[in-house]
Amino acid sequence: MSTPAPRSTTPGMLGPVGPGALVALLGLGVMALVLALAGGVESPLPGLPYAGALTAWALPVVLFLGDAAAVVTVAGLVVPLLTAVKLRDGLGGLQRTAVGTARWSATTWLLLTLAEIWLTASDIFAVPVGRVGPGDVSTLLTDFSQGVSLAWQLGLLAALAVGSLLVTTAWRAALALLLALAALVPTLLTGHSASSGSHSTAVVAIGFHVLAAVVWSAGVLALWWHLRADDELRVRAARRFSALAAWCFGLVAASGLISAYVRLDGLAGFVTSGYGRAALAKVVVLALLGVVAVRLRRAVTGTAPSWRGFTALTGIELAAMSAAVGLGVALSRTPPPVGTPYSSKAERLLGGPMPPEPSFVGMLTTWQLSGLGLAVVGLGAVGYLLGLRTLRRRGDSWPWARTLAWYVGLVAVAFATMGGLGVWSHVMFSVHMSSHMVLSMLAPVLLVLGSPITLALRALPGPDSPGGDGPRQLLVAFLNSRWSRVVTNPAFATVMFVGSLYAIYFTGIYDWLMSVHLGHTLMELHFLLAGFLYYEVLIGSSPLPRRLPHLGRLGLLIAVAPFHAFFAISVMSTTQLIGADYYSTIDRPYATDLLADQSFGGGLTWAMGEVPLLLVAIVLLAQWFRDDTRRAKQADRRADRDDDAELQAYNAMLQRIADNRAVRGERDPSTRHREDV
Repeated sequence: MSTPAPRSTTPGMLGPVGPGALVALLGLGVMALVLALAGGVESPLPGLPYAGALTAWALPVVLFLGDAAAVVTVAGLVVPLLTAVKLRDGLGGLQRTAVGTARWSATTWLLLTLAEIWLTASDIFAVPVGRVGPGDVSTLLTDFSQGVSLAWQLGLLAALAVGSLLVTTAWRAALALLLALAALVPTLLTGHSASSGSHSTAVVAIGFHVLAAVVWSAGVLALWWHLRADDELRVRAARRFSALAAWCFGLVAASGLISAYVRLDGLAGFVTSGYGRAALAKVVVLALLGVVAVRLRRAVTGTAPSWRGFTALTGIELAAMSAAVGLGVALSRTPPPVGTPYSSKAERLLGGPMPPEPSFVGMLTTWQLSGLGLAVVGLGAVGYLLGLRTLRRRGDSWPWARTLAWYVGLVAVAFATMGGLGVWSHVMFSVHMSSHMVLSMLAPVLLVLGSPITLALRALPGPDSPGGDGPRQLLVAFLNSRWSRVVTNPAFATVMFVGSLYAIYFTGIYDWLMSVHLGHTLMELHFLLAGFLYYEVLIGSSPLPRRLPHLGRLGLLIAVAPFHAFFAISVMSTTQLIGADYYSTIDRPYATDLLADQSFGGGLTWAMGEVPLLLVAIVLLAQWFRDDTRRAKQADRRADRDDDAELQAYNAMLQRIADNRAVRGERDPSTRHREDV
């Protein structure tokens, strides 16, 4: 164990303030340099309204400070999770200090958001900041998407500032951490990511990018700031954080490249535009971060590293992260080189130009990026592969059929979201319903047969402290929680699977979802999750709180079939157009008979829905037969061990009944196993 670092007069609070200020100044300097070089603060053409240089420079500074406050808040809330033995235990002194810091930084974040609202009003309405009035702010918060997102962030931060007063355990710190991360989301739904082509991909990518970067930066800050004076807690936290940091690095790298790519006009844009060069500089910083993170992970895998070496590594990492945040803020204020993102309302709804008329070959060969598809397929493939690697290192086996089912299911998800079905699902109702059937009825069956939850239970590590909560224990607790009991109830799963069909398509919900940026993505996510939940209840292998017997599951499957068929018939026969406003707006030049396309979509729904149900019925019957065979073999082995004592006892009871020597409990089946009769 290394020699503890000298304690400051207020542990975890004042010691690193000086170096921390230098780190922040480095990020601000990088931001200012990039803004000046990339044209983020250039004055408009003469004669155009201009908010002034104060707004042009003050707004990015406030954005940077707000990001810094978010990182400090998350860092304080993550300390209890990195150091606690059990989540239900009360907070110790160091943990309470960290949560107190998070409370003050959350309040600071709230005040910076108020300043951002005022400066954003100045920027949007192109008036000097001193001339912005309450009416301008009110109009921004109600009539502009950017203002609405800031209003949501303000409300979430107010809830966080108040809720942080109730954080007395690591479990409550986890809930507050989720609220802090949720406060980052609203503003990610506006800006360049939501106003340029491929907006779904851009928004999802920037969401993963920012959330992973904040968690990563906050974890490093927690190790460097809050845990500097306690070797034992610092080493425990560093070992826990190292695995999470690896995931964060991968997500930040992949999502950052995707987010930049969809804003650039090809790979050449990385060197031919100011925005691209700034993005390329961010890639270089990220590479540096990766090298330092690997060194830091190696340092904490053995004995406790020296405070000097640990501080040097985390200090370099924080400095690079601060520069990356500055680059990110500068990029958010720099126009990407794609020009005018949309030329029509149809392109705004579709996130790009109208695809050509579909063909069989085009349906099989056309691909485009999708945020949801990339997230599900990428994370699902990597996570499952890491689980398999963990089992292999331990010498444990895993059925190859489960692996095959999982990856074929991911391929189905990719085709429904990024392949031909995904491309034309935004344009034609019939293709949309085909994509829906794949996401809700085919892919989930294959994914459930892959048993990902069972794999996670076998591959996740246990507690790193005796009697503590490890990832495996947390997953088991979640599976047995009250929330899980409600969600995995067969009635709830069935209503979500079938009832949502009628709720979405026979009300105005479908038209509304198709008319907002992430509406179609939310539908795809709902279809996939609802299907996975329903089939997990029927044929899954996860240790759910309660499972129906095989006969009950078969009855549930049979009961769903008529409702699904009736929905398909209703879609085929109705004369009311589903999503009429949306399809009228995009005005596609082919398949112009919208009602005929809708009827065809209903027919496809009916036909494509029968095959997965038949497949599930076969799987369910096979599982039933296998379980009965296993129980029969267990009974035979038990009979061999005890000379069939159970059967002999039963025959003896029947003989006593026949001889009129049986007690009342043996005569009455309802009380046969009671000992008091």
